[in-house]
Amino acid sequence: MVEDSGIVSCMHSHKIGIIVSSSRPTRIGTKVATWVGGLAPHGAEVEIIDLAEVALPFLAEAELPATGNYAEASTVAWAERVRTYDALIVTLPEYNAGYPAVVKNAIDTLHAEWNELPIGIVGYGWGGAAGSARQFGEVLDRVKALRLDGPGLSFGQDLTPDGDFLDAAPADDVRGLYDQLVAAVREKVAA
Repeated sequence: MVEDSGIVSCMHSHKIGIIVSSSRPTRIGTKVATWVGGLAPHGAEVEIIDLAEVALPFLAEAELPATGNYAEASTVAWAERVRTYDALIVTLPEYNAGYPAVVKNAIDTLHAEWNELPIGIVGYGWGGAAGSARQFGEVLDRVKALRLDGPGLSFGQDLTPDGDFLDAAPADDVRGLYDQLVAAVREKVAA
């Protein structure tokens, strides 16, 4: 259950961030992220990260992110926040057959922080956001994140366009994604 602070405390050993990757005023991403967070396994600490609130300027650093020389306060804060998570889940809508620019900017602003970080994708939209999830997955592969594909939630089948979840929503698939994330974190720690 998500508390008012945006934190779900279900576990102590793994911290998983759930990214709301749309900044549109009419978005349903917070509802999707809350639903995903409510399915977290016992023992996980889950925090919702709303990119609209993170409010990163678009590509504001003077140097390339690969240098790691972050000068902008917003970039430093974003890098520090990302480093606190053992894994992430990105709730990803599909806009015009692609993913939102705000989530691309969130990835492009940093570099080393993504390397081998387990990141799951839960798409949502007409057609389950298959196109945006595929494209975003290619970006995660490029930055060397450990990409884990989760379910695509389809309007009319799994949820309404207003973000209300239907009985057919694939809760077990999301739980399976968490299992994969936790296994990936444990494997990374053991290495």
